[in-house]
Amino acid sequence: MNSEAGTGHNRPHDTDPRVRPAVYLSDDIPGIGGEIKQRPEDFLVEEIPAYQPSGEGEHIFMFIEKRSLSTLELVAILAEHFGVAKTAVGVAGLKDKHAITRQVVSVHTPGQNVSDFPMLTDERIGVLWADQHTNKLRRGHLIGNRFSIRVRGVSPTKVRETYAVLNKLERLGVPNRLGEQRFGYLGNNHLIGRAIVLGEHKAALDLMLGPGDLEDSRQEASRLAYTEGDYGRALSKMPRHLAAECAALRVLSRGGTPQRAVKAIGRTVTEFYLTAMQSAVFNAVLDERLLAGTLAELGEGDIAFKHDNGACFMVDSETAADPETPRRAAALEISPSGPMWGPKMMRASGEIDKAEVTALDRFGLSVEAVTEPAEKIRTSFEGVRRPLRVPVKDTDVEGGVDEVGPYVRVAFTLPRGAFATVVMREIMKPELTGGPMTDKD
Repeated sequence: MNSEAGTGHNRPHDTDPRVRPAVYLSDDIPGIGGEIKQRPEDFLVEEIPAYQPSGEGEHIFMFIEKRSLSTLELVAILAEHFGVAKTAVGVAGLKDKHAITRQVVSVHTPGQNVSDFPMLTDERIGVLWADQHTNKLRRGHLIGNRFSIRVRGVSPTKVRETYAVLNKLERLGVPNRLGEQRFGYLGNNHLIGRAIVLGEHKAALDLMLGPGDLEDSRQEASRLAYTEGDYGRALSKMPRHLAAECAALRVLSRGGTPQRAVKAIGRTVTEFYLTAMQSAVFNAVLDERLLAGTLAELGEGDIAFKHDNGACFMVDSETAADPETPRRAAALEISPSGPMWGPKMMRASGEIDKAEVTALDRFGLSVEAVTEPAEKIRTSFEGVRRPLRVPVKDTDVEGGVDEVGPYVRVAFTLPRGAFATVVMREIMKPELTGGPMTDKD
């Protein structure tokens, strides 16, 4: 990996984003196998909004159903349709691409309302309702998501094992792993984020634009041209919908520096890469807690997360010894948290902090590297504590056969930021049943 900055991290480092768990919480229950996301209709997601629009204001709120479309692609389409910058479009959360999803979006159009614009005609997008509101929709402005997921290639009788797993997760909580979507189709978003944080701009571009395991022949041609230094040809071959890649190649084709090319990808995409880097380290910490059997235990030095309001507090020796602490943990009122590193993140103490710093170091990062980049890279890279487990609610399971074949359907609700694929991995255990969970995996 080439570098423009002397970082002091030239030794080998852990590059595994740890999407697949080191151990399942439901290891004692057999996986049902099968596959998900074989059709968009098999993976349904509906956002649970935190509030409803007021009916007046400069922002158009829309409840949108999208099909086989990422949230970032949706933002680009809406920005073009309404004639605004992408930053004028607000979303509460990122949703799966290989699915049918329903989510609220906002568009800032001062002096205009929804009737002033033509109908959105993209066949992948349907507008279920539209209204006005006073503020932009921002990340986290949702309560959670409701999922309905069909597992294909399994006998409907597998509902028994599915029920058993869900019952255990309802009792103990779901390991709050960051799912594969966070790491991108090349599985290296966290490494791009790491390179950006360390100021290794050429390395970031090599990961973004270089060869990868792809089926898209146009991308393959573009990425080969990039490795040959033919940036103009690489730009001409790169699919237009990959806006960040095209923006970086455009700068390079005009003789711009790697630093300028990285800057050209934009703040939103940069933050997405940085979040992937944070996520990889968090997943590593989560794995260590799972292996140690301390996912639900709060010891001295932990930062406890309150599930009712998202507040965090330090667990000192007195709190750790209080019988009320394990009772609240058993009731899923509070949970241990893990690090999403950044300048404003509340740090643990003692042995807990030492373990979290060790996980950071395994990725070739230092505390200084992840707590000082906010101004340097000009993003809202702040850092936060993330609960190591979350509750799963309103579960439902059914087996059946439709025109496509047999299935087991699983439905449940998760709080914001939690990944349905983590629940499905516990149910399916693809690594133990002989195949990938999905052909998108």
